[in-house]
Amino acid sequence: MDEKFNPIRIRRITKIGGVRNNLIMLAENLIDPFALAIALWVVGYLHEGKLSLAYLVVSIIVFSLTYPGLSRLNMPMGKMVWDILIGWLVVGGLIILLGYASGYIDYFDKHAVQMWVWLAPVSVLSAHLLFRLVLPTCIRLQGGLKNGVIAGVNEQGLALAHRIKKDPYTPINVVGFFDDRDGDRVEGVDQFALLGKLNQLPAYVRENGIQMIYLSLPMAAQPRILQLLDELRDTTASIYFVPDIFITDIIQGRMENVQGMPVVSVCETPFTGMNGLLKRISDLIFSSFILVLISPILLGIAIAVKRSSPGPIIFKQRRYGQDGEEIQVYKFRSMTVTEDGGTVTQATRSDPRITPLGAFLRKTSLDELPQFVNVLQGRMSIVGPRPHAVAHNELYRKLVTGYMIRHKVKPGITGWAQVNGYRGETDTLHKMKMRIEYDLDYLRNWSLRLDTYIILRTVGVVFNDRNAY
Repeated sequence: MDEKFNPIRIRRITKIGGVRNNLIMLAENLIDPFALAIALWVVGYLHEGKLSLAYLVVSIIVFSLTYPGLSRLNMPMGKMVWDILIGWLVVGGLIILLGYASGYIDYFDKHAVQMWVWLAPVSVLSAHLLFRLVLPTCIRLQGGLKNGVIAGVNEQGLALAHRIKKDPYTPINVVGFFDDRDGDRVEGVDQFALLGKLNQLPAYVRENGIQMIYLSLPMAAQPRILQLLDELRDTTASIYFVPDIFITDIIQGRMENVQGMPVVSVCETPFTGMNGLLKRISDLIFSSFILVLISPILLGIAIAVKRSSPGPIIFKQRRYGQDGEEIQVYKFRSMTVTEDGGTVTQATRSDPRITPLGAFLRKTSLDELPQFVNVLQGRMSIVGPRPHAVAHNELYRKLVTGYMIRHKVKPGITGWAQVNGYRGETDTLHKMKMRIEYDLDYLRNWSLRLDTYIILRTVGVVFNDRNAY
């Protein structure tokens, strides 16, 4: 996929672009949420002389919405300031909006709210600047710069070397590569030294005080890897294996432990553990609040649908839910037919099956409002890949690689594909492939911040999009 495909993915690549130890990664994850929470606590102490329950509740919500924080170590100053302001505009705006809608904001002094609005981004910026200032000292306390070598000149080995070189805060210096091919057959190492053959690696490590070794060798070379590991046993270097898993599409890739056995996650749902709990809680809160807010609208649409044409008010259609299980999705009926068999014809522009009222409902997405009930039931989420008719799933799972991976999560009322122009009819295979690419990208990069961003973008898409009918 092209790097311009979407800004969130590029931001994610920036986040993991450097080589960090666990302590630095943890600090990066905590900077934003802690800075925003501490700023709120300061405001509370200044205005009330104590940390009241109201401030504590909001600080927990802020922490949940912003964890994990973004890495900004390698961002230019201007971009970092802009990124912090945009992020705070989304998070802060959402919290204040919910505060006004629920009446919870009445628990806070107006001047306290105003102070937090400007103090919060200043606190985040100050925290990141402080982190940049103290990090070199922390690296020196951990042992300073360490020399490393990479065994194997290939895609993942070169990517690792370039990321290390571009990161001014990494404690690693790449001395060079080892590879069994001659120099004239090796490409991409112009900026690094080719130090020798693989069988020369152990001796070089011992003689030159190398502290880090990265084995970037194909999995097919297992005997060679085992031999190298055996020969490196009498060195004190730390050894890391860089697997060649770029041959597959990594979805939420991470290291895990199963009964003491290390395993690598290649395709997994992002909603495991605490993430799953946060996702479900946010769905319950938002869907309950929205249903109460729109209940008069739901009643009005129901009456209008009943009077506009014969047929049921609610159209129930079978869709695939999480893990490919069939679910029933609710919509206000917008057509004169209720297709749900082995063949389902997608709606097209000027489709004669669409009623006049249905055309308006589909254009404004008001026909999908009953799906907030699906969210309360636990069948759907507010944000996620849009559910397709079962008949369409059976067709496209054979035509689009990775199509069924989108069912690792609950389907959503809105999604990353829909706010990027792939809403409505998918009349070509290319459009469906692009929709799936966006769905999978959502799985790779999920966060509560991204969900909030998609929800806000959806409002604008509904009023400006011309693809839905």
